[in-house]
Amino acid sequence: MEIEVLKKLIDKHLRGFPSRNARIRKGELYYENRNDILRRKNPVEEKIKETDSNSALRNADNRVSIPWHSLLVDQKASYTMTIPPTFDVKDDEVNEEITKLLGDHFPKVAKDLCVNASNAGIAWLHYWVDTNYKNFYRYAVIDTKQIIPIYSKRLENTLEGILRVYEDTNEEGEALIVYEYWTDSECQVVSRKKSDTLDELASHEVFDVVDIATNEVVGTTDTFTHDFEAVPFIPFRNNPKELPDLRRYKKLIDVYDKVYSGFVNDIDDIQEVILILTNYGAEDKKEFLDDLKRYKMVKLDDDGDEKSNLDTLSIEIPIEARASLLETTRELIFLHGQGVDPLKNIGQNNSGAALEYMYSLLELKSSMLETEFKMGFAELIRSILRYSNKDADVAIEQKWTRTSIKDETKIAEIIYKLAPVTSKESIAKNNPLVEDWQEELESLKGELEDSYRAEDDYKGGEGGDGD
Repeated sequence: MEIEVLKKLIDKHLRGFPSRNARIRKGELYYENRNDILRRKNPVEEKIKETDSNSALRNADNRVSIPWHSLLVDQKASYTMTIPPTFDVKDDEVNEEITKLLGDHFPKVAKDLCVNASNAGIAWLHYWVDTNYKNFYRYAVIDTKQIIPIYSKRLENTLEGILRVYEDTNEEGEALIVYEYWTDSECQVVSRKKSDTLDELASHEVFDVVDIATNEVVGTTDTFTHDFEAVPFIPFRNNPKELPDLRRYKKLIDVYDKVYSGFVNDIDDIQEVILILTNYGAEDKKEFLDDLKRYKMVKLDDDGDEKSNLDTLSIEIPIEARASLLETTRELIFLHGQGVDPLKNIGQNNSGAALEYMYSLLELKSSMLETEFKMGFAELIRSILRYSNKDADVAIEQKWTRTSIKDETKIAEIIYKLAPVTSKESIAKNNPLVEDWQEELESLKGELEDSYRAEDDYKGGEGGDGD
């Protein structure tokens, strides 16, 4: 693509990019427990109205940031991705190849996708062929703030391209803004200095040109082609509208932080008592404090016109009102965040129904995520099949496992009752004591063969004695 054409494409799709990234960064800050309460203005430094009689008592400025958002996001990530989904294409050999190429880091990638989608509304996975390591299949999570998707205008809303924007440095140490434009067949890279405008875009040659005959690098280029037959980026949406989780309950978190921090400030300020002196007989404050410390008394003048007096000024804290507001806000955070409140009292009822009720909102949220993520994981598996020269147009069965407190006794009772009319495979898959159902079936098969062999030996021994 000509650079002038690419300039127009970049300029068109960069509109709204900074404001979108600011919203994403807000979710990341709350996930890092760096809530807005930590960045608000210091009320002590603000202009105080003269009519505020209690302003002199307000000196403490504690900022307590409660990590509600990270708690709710980690609940969802742990609930859905601690045991990542497994994939079955009804071919054991192909299944083994998929497992091999997914590698040991797949559980972490799945968890990171969930966290990114929760914070940004959508997460992105990039896959490529590592030419430096035997052309091996690779994939990794990409920062959502770097990605600008370009969709078709048709009803299918197909992904036609990806514009990836990030910062880098050149050989002179100057800051650069790099733009990668990916399509279903190639990637083109341009860049500019951070201090320049889009008009200064220039070719950014980062790809080696290799002589096929000698296998030597003979130059560099700004474009390379690939044969994935698709844009090698996969979206993983948090929900159909691509909304981040924080939008549901951010204001509630801000209220909780403000009320709780204000309560802590009042506790600090209440320890300071202001003395109000009327018709004080001494000349300076030092003399007053010395008298108070040494004699436990102070001297007050009484000239007859104005009565002498010594009063105190302190803060009154509405403890019950604040406790009630904090409790209500806490309940609303878990309600709108669709999480599991660890302090929720279910009494002595630890039955399966009670535990399922505890997880009902989290299950609702996780099911929405699962529906969207299934499409992304299916595309990932198909890219692996294309890389392995396998048929990618196959049905891909996905099994998702939730990680939660379960009534395993009830599950065991159900398996026991259904065992006569249930296949051994289904029993092995649902047995709470079994982690690898295929290995369990192999073990059962081996035990059964040993039992038959022992029985045959016994019968053979009986026959020999009879002769």
